Amino acid sequence: MGLGQLANCPICDALFVKGIRDVCNNCYKEQEKQYDVCAQYLRKRENRGSTIYELSEGTGVAVKQITKFIREGRISLQNSPNLGYPCEKCGTLIRTGNLCTECMGSLQRQITQQMDVDRRLADEERKTNNKVYQYKREDK
Repeated sequence: MGLGQLANCPICDALFVKGIRDVCNNCYKEQEKQYDVCAQYLRKRENRGSTIYELSEGTGVAVKQITKFIREGRISLQNSPNLGYPCEKCGTLIRTGNLCTECMGSLQRQITQQMDVDRRLADEERKTNNKVYQYKREDK
């Protein structure tokens, strides 16, 4: 088993040995406290219908951190019908993936359009490279 690498914590910039976790021990403990606060909040019957913004406001935990908990599977969406996290492009609340269906469709259209442009450019280049030039020799 190798030794961990020295790294700066992405949250507090403290120097730590990167191993199992990507953050320093102090930030890890803080994230665990934040998770506990979120979990306790959602266990209350009256809070089960909360949105991510209501959860953030009620707990003081950032939406970005709550999103991380959801993506890691630590906060389940199963018993929370209104809980979701923001689409990375437009901010619409979603329950799976990184993009909402509208943004996903838009991205797919853009990719298809770019592939069509690339295909046409390649066809044009092929036509240009396949042209045979004939030169007439002039006799004097």
